[in-house]
Formats: sequence, C-alpha cells, structure tokens
Amino acid sequence: MNEVLQILDSIKKRSYHPVYFLMGDEGYFIDKISKTLEQNVLAPEEKDFNQTILYGRDVSVEDIIGTAKRFPMMAEKQVVIVKEAQELSRTIEKLVSYVEHPLDTTLLVICYKYKKIDKRKKLYKAVQKKGLIFDSKKLYENQVSDWIRSVLGDNSYKIEAKATQMLVEYLGTDLGKINNELDKLKLIIPGNTTITPAHIEEHIGISKDFNNFELRKAIGKRDMTKAFKIITYFSQNPKDNPIVVTISLLFSFFSQLMQYHGLADKSKKNVASVLRINPYFVTDFTEASQNYPMKKVSQVIHSLRKADMQSKGVEANSLPQNDILKELLVAIMC
Repeated sequence: MNEVLQILDSIKKRSYHPVYFLMGDEGYFIDKISKTLEQNVLAPEEKDFNQTILYGRDVSVEDIIGTAKRFPMMAEKQVVIVKEAQELSRTIEKLVSYVEHPLDTTLLVICYKYKKIDKRKKLYKAVQKKGLIFDSKKLYENQVSDWIRSVLGDNSYKIEAKATQMLVEYLGTDLGKINNELDKLKLIIPGNTTITPAHIEEHIGISKDFNNFELRKAIGKRDMTKAFKIITYFSQNPKDNPIVVTISLLFSFFSQLMQYHGLADKSKKNVASVLRINPYFVTDFTEASQNYPMKKVSQVIHSLRKADMQSKGVEANSLPQNDILKELLVAIMC
C-alpha cells in the first residue's frame, strides 16, 4: 500500500513518468492509479484533444504506439490510457520499441490487469529504465482490514474491529467490492463517525449476530448453543450464507490454530505477524487453543475436508446444508 500512496503522491505533485505499466492481480490499485492520472494531469479544457482512452480488445500495439507518438494540441502533454491491455498479451513485447524512446510530451498508461509481463524480457527492463512499473498484489486478510481503516480514516471515519472483520468475511479480499460498500456507507453516515457492526447490518445487510465471524468465535469458545443458532439462521438464508464460504473460513481458522499451537513465541505481536491477523483477534486463538489441543485440531481439519466434499455432492446423498453443518458442528465440538 505504501508504494501506491507514493505513486499517487508523486502524481498529485505533478512528478510524472512517460510510461506507467500497471500490472498484477489486484485490479483496484491499477484502477486507482490510472484514474488519478486521468483526472489530474490535464485541465478539463485540455482533455478533449489530449486525452485518449483505448481498450486492448479493440486496438493493436501498433495503434497504441501511433497514438503515443502524436504531439499534444495546445497543452504541454497528452495522456494515453490503455485499459484491458492484458488482451494484448501475445504481442505486448512489441511495445518495447516505443518504451525505449518515449516522447516527453506523452504519458502512456498501460493497465495490464490480472497478468504480469516477464521480468526477463526487454519490455520489463525498458519500462524499469524509462518509466514506472507497478506490480499490484492481492492483500492478505489482515492487510485488507488495515486498508479499510486507512480508506475510512482519509474521510474522517473510524471503524470497530468486528465491523471490519464482518466486511472482510462477507466480501472477501476483493478491494473493489469493499470500496463500493464503503462508498455507500460514506453517503449515508455522517463524517467523524465510528462505524459499528450495527451500521454494517443495517446498510449492507450483513447480520451482526449471525455471520461467519460470530460462528467462528462461538466454535472457538465451544459455545454449542450459539453455534447451532447461527447455522440454523444460515440454513434459512442459504443464498446470503453459502456453505462453501463457511467451510472455507472455518478451515482457514483451524489451519491458523494449528500454526498457533506450533509457535514457541505466543506474544500478541508475533502471533499477529505469523498468522497474518489483526492483533485484536489474537485472544480468539489463545482461547481456542485451550479448547482445541493440536490432536483435536487435526481431527477437525479432517472433518472440515469431509464436509467440503459433502457440500459438493461427494460421499453424500444430496444432504441439505443444515444437516451437513449440524454434523460438522457435532464433529468439531464433541
């Protein structure tokens, strides 16, 4: 995230590179940088003649080079943004002839989502030398929580740890989806507000009491009554609570718990670092480790694998979601 902030800061300070090659798995950061360039380099009256948006599926590399070699009209620079450039993966190396000798008056922005160019080839080395190459990597779950707090903090909001976890567990690590939901919250909730689980439930539709985070917590505490209430709610609302997500998150939790058992240093800082979790949730693992010794954790992981197979129709005669989860809870907590 620090690299993204540095790039955005340099753009706002009008310190530009002639070529920006934005690639990698996290599309959100690629969109953020290209949008910032699109909005900030040229004045509104300069954009009609000097800002061009191309799409990789509609153009060739030769078309991109031809556009980049044009000179600006009544402006110091022109901006050429190529979206979906990954569609040109078979021929993208041809761009090296331009990148080795880019025009100072052109800002060429290549948005190469969900793919990467080969670091050993000429294009990568040329962009490194003449421009900026950015590898947009997916964030880990604990990093997404930090990112949410950072995005909200920029707009004078705070958010409770449980509310953050609800968003991550419901929406995953897709920053685009999370950002859309945060934008909705910012439209509804006034600034300088601390966003709570109640806000998430009311405005996004994630139950603050019946969700995977609360299920995991109940299981960690061996609270059978609460766990059964949650899976009953899940069975009544299967579209909002798909079993595959529940099993996946529980598998992740118990895999991390296995790691926890193996740690010599169980300080909060070290556990958070090794498990890649928010320090706020370390106590959940401390408590769960007392309820589930290592041998039991191994048995639980086996039960989770079995439930995963059953949820996909293997080794089961089309058992309903509720029955699979009930059997799983009994196997975990008994």
